[in-house]
Amino acid sequence: MKTLKDHSNQIDMLHGPLLGKILLFALPLAASSILQQLFNSADVAVAGRFAGYQAQAAVGVNTPVINLLINLFVGLSVGGNVVIANFIGQRKDHEIHTAVHTVVALAFLSGLFLLGLGQVAARPILSLMGTPEDTLDLAVVYLRIYFLGMPFIMFYNFGAAVLRSVGDTRRPLLCLVISGVINVILNLIFVIVFHRSADGVAIATVLSNGVSATLVMLFLLRESEPIRLDMKRLCLDKNILRRVVRIGVPAGLQGMVFSLSNVCIQSAINGFGSAAMAGSAAAQNFESFTFYVTNSFNQATVTFVSQNYGAHQFERCKRVLVLSLISGFIASGLMSAVFCLGRRTFILLFTTEPDVIEYGVSRILHVGLFSFLAVSYEVTGAALRGAGYSLTPTIITVFGSCVLRLVWVYLLFGKFSTFASLLSVYPITWVVTGLMMFTAYFTLRKKLFPKAENA
Repeated sequence: MKTLKDHSNQIDMLHGPLLGKILLFALPLAASSILQQLFNSADVAVAGRFAGYQAQAAVGVNTPVINLLINLFVGLSVGGNVVIANFIGQRKDHEIHTAVHTVVALAFLSGLFLLGLGQVAARPILSLMGTPEDTLDLAVVYLRIYFLGMPFIMFYNFGAAVLRSVGDTRRPLLCLVISGVINVILNLIFVIVFHRSADGVAIATVLSNGVSATLVMLFLLRESEPIRLDMKRLCLDKNILRRVVRIGVPAGLQGMVFSLSNVCIQSAINGFGSAAMAGSAAAQNFESFTFYVTNSFNQATVTFVSQNYGAHQFERCKRVLVLSLISGFIASGLMSAVFCLGRRTFILLFTTEPDVIEYGVSRILHVGLFSFLAVSYEVTGAALRGAGYSLTPTIITVFGSCVLRLVWVYLLFGKFSTFASLLSVYPITWVVTGLMMFTAYFTLRKKLFPKAENA
């Protein structure tokens, strides 16, 4: 029987040079995440080009809502990644096996819960956000159909987290390459051939998410022990579930509050009308691409630190953070610069409406150009989570990137009430949160990595 070390798709995080392995982990993950974002980008682009900017706005307004409702459970998948990786560092095969089956069972339950929640909450949330009447019905239909695919989305995310815990980021990428191509083809068929609007692009997304989830399941069913999935052994082990929740819930709550602040900002954007909503939705795609590069180094950090922390290799934990920060700033900074330099061309991929283009270009200049700054707190917070400190980065991020945004929207924005002044809150809060996270890390480092401090 093969062991973890025998599998060609896995990375030995406990021995040898780190930089090459971090890049080998992070770059396929970045590509996977960008492809996942392309599901939504394809929706926005096809809707804008072939169904009108109201349909484009209906798709775009749902992005922060979707993130708000699913981020708690995505955080739990991060908790599963940390717990499994930590057991791998400790070489506890029985615990790894039990954790895998607990995480997959949690994915199924999460998906079913979100499916029901989306049907009930769609209209109330979108109405509360002040979605214009010419967009509201389309947005509600899109969101309800999208959430029919939540079991697929949850299984993919949790299953990919299991694969990432052993360093496998290539097969999740393969899943998304296949499903991403299917998504684009189905978008064009439903909208151009069958003349559907936002509902057509939503159906295409659900079907393509089903493909990626099925592929991940097949990989796990054929995986080597101890991470092989056996559907008959699905369980919710109390001790492991407690560990997953302890790490995952703070990460998920951070994502939820983060998304809540973005929902509030989106509500303010809605006040500028459908053209602003559509332009903002188009530009957000490029911010998301940059963020997913950042997040790939976030995930690399949390996984590498988790395994090495479990093995008590504290000096390697510290080196992982330094290398991930440098790599993340370079990769995300280059992507931000490319999108800014080609901003008008990139927005034209989504729309030809002059007003929509101007709003999109404005967002890229005021937000997208500075997106790389998020590396400072995302990657540093990941190092703390990998060592088991999940609450600290959550508190910092909630305050720095969420509370301050709400203060800006409700206390300061009213004095200026311009699109640019609203968007400037993003780079300001990224800088503040980064400084706070660095301070917390260096304050806790001696406690977290004692051997690294004495080395």
